[in-house]
Amino acid sequence: MTPESSGLDFLTTTRTELKRLKRLGEKALAQVRVDGQLHALIDAESNSLAILIRHLAGNMRSRWTDFLTSDGEKPGRDRESEFDSHPEATREQLMAEWEQGWACLFAALDGLRPEDLDLTVLIRGEAHTVVQAILRQLAHYGQHVGQIVFLAKHLESGRWKSLSIPRGDPGKKAPYKPGV
Repeated sequence: MTPESSGLDFLTTTRTELKRLKRLGEKALAQVRVDGQLHALIDAESNSLAILIRHLAGNMRSRWTDFLTSDGEKPGRDRESEFDSHPEATREQLMAEWEQGWACLFAALDGLRPEDLDLTVLIRGEAHTVVQAILRQLAHYGQHVGQIVFLAKHLESGRWKSLSIPRGDPGKKAPYKPGV
């Protein structure tokens, strides 16, 4: 494998896994039937689904706008306000923010070439190679999408439809398919 093909494989795989995370979050959110539940807190230290959506969208807009040329923490971002409750925010508004964040991420990712992977970018003034920055964000988004799945499952407990292999179905293990 050449460095060029390795870089292209990394970018393709990263895009596939990020699309998988996006779909996983959307499938979980779609199971939350009552829009008001998007703002439910399970305790004082937890985030609601709405807060997680707003935080992810804000992070994505900040990190991926001018990804190669400016610090990933934009001066105009008010990270702390992403964690404020906004019960007036509708599902449609929240999902529009979600889509905007992911669109920003995928536009930046699609603009990357294998030769960009060794470049240095900044996140909060800290230098990262492009690969390190991408992996940092992949881990961060995976953590929050996992929280979204957990909260949605909790809120819809008895009505929850498994997003992978349901409990009690060990014989129905499907082979791993990237992006599914």
